[in-house]
Amino acid sequence: MTARYRVEVSKPAGKQIAALDRTVQNRIIDRLTPLGDNPRPAGSKKLAGPDAFWRIRVGDYRILYTIEDRRLVVLVIKIGHRREVYR
Repeated sequence: MTARYRVEVSKPAGKQIAALDRTVQNRIIDRLTPLGDNPRPAGSKKLAGPDAFWRIRVGDYRILYTIEDRRLVVLVIKIGHRREVYR
């Protein structure tokens, strides 16, 4: 049996979720919940660069997060529209 990760949402990411339309919020939450069982699901992508960010696509929105394997934590850093999230 594999260990379960704790999914944490940073304060800025929480505010970004709250600012979205209710249907988009629900879709994003539906994608965040399973990260506790598998932080690297099919469709996730490790981004290039010095930070160890991962990305999940949810329609036109992106969820950026880090995985801390030693502490079993998935930390959601940023959520936003694909045109703005990488800035």
